[in-house]
Amino acid sequence: MYRPLFALAAAAALVLSVPAHAQQKYQPEYRLSTVLGTAFPWGKGGERWAQLVKEKTEGRINIKMYPGTSLVAGDQTREFTAIRQGVIDLAIGSSINWSPQVKELNLFSLPFLMPDYRALDALTQGEVGKELFKVIEKNGVVPLAWGENGYREVSNSKREIRTPADMKGMKFRVVGSPLFNDTFTALGANPTQMSFADAQPALASGAVDGQENPVSVFLGAKIHSLGQKYLTVWGYTADPLIFVVNRKVWESWSKADQEAVRAAAIQAGKEEIALARKGLTESDSSLYKEVEGLGVKVTRLTPAEVGEFKKLTQPVYDKWAKTVGTGLVKKAEADIAARK
Repeated sequence: MYRPLFALAAAAALVLSVPAHAQQKYQPEYRLSTVLGTAFPWGKGGERWAQLVKEKTEGRINIKMYPGTSLVAGDQTREFTAIRQGVIDLAIGSSINWSPQVKELNLFSLPFLMPDYRALDALTQGEVGKELFKVIEKNGVVPLAWGENGYREVSNSKREIRTPADMKGMKFRVVGSPLFNDTFTALGANPTQMSFADAQPALASGAVDGQENPVSVFLGAKIHSLGQKYLTVWGYTADPLIFVVNRKVWESWSKADQEAVRAAAIQAGKEEIALARKGLTESDSSLYKEVEGLGVKVTRLTPAEVGEFKKLTQPVYDKWAKTVGTGLVKKAEADIAARK
């Protein structure tokens, strides 16, 4: 009679003595989704996050990266839903791609809201960023850190773009958000939505005349080889990235490992942002020179020239500010105005 009780007590004592992480049911591998691979800052950020997580959890959490949103057959706009459903364990996702499911993320796509990196940082690193993380968490996904794909510049195969009139009638590939359709339509262009994978043959064949992407993507994807002879730097919108984990996966980890994964995401995010901005600042414009070295004409708009584009897209801004939430937009505008 006493032996079973003694054995039970001994077993309980043994469980209590085992480290918390050893009591958790960990998967041998966790799937990390990204749109771009390691030829781009985005993919390098994913690779770095996986490395740091392995180090900080002493090998308890192993992450394998799946670029090209291959876990959702390349459909970028399905990624956020797939994370919620558990098809994807972790992701570094684009605020643009997730905006159909999280309408507040359209904030970053409002045309000409953020004139410089300080404005972007004022949002992601301030109260607006915290508020957006709360919104994402309410949607069943655990957000940990910000990254960056970059400011989106426009290129084409036809002519230099300096005024809205230069865009009239041209066909542009845009990402899968109706806000981008509205913006390019307001400028007299003919936008068409397609995935990044589909955009490349469309540009090569001349089915579309132009596209918009960060300069790092223009270079990494060799977009100049797809007939894109003109690049205009107008900074009309930026694309922050978000490091996230599926909620069930997150809750399956010990508190110590959760904090290790969060710390790894924050560190990888900072490194990735620095990489995404390298060569694109006033003190270092080497990436623009690299583009020019490929035979592409780079046009940098003056503030007055940007103002003409901003004027025509103001109705789009006003319309979509209601979708985002006027309170959030006003807070973002105030934080940008007060940026240091």
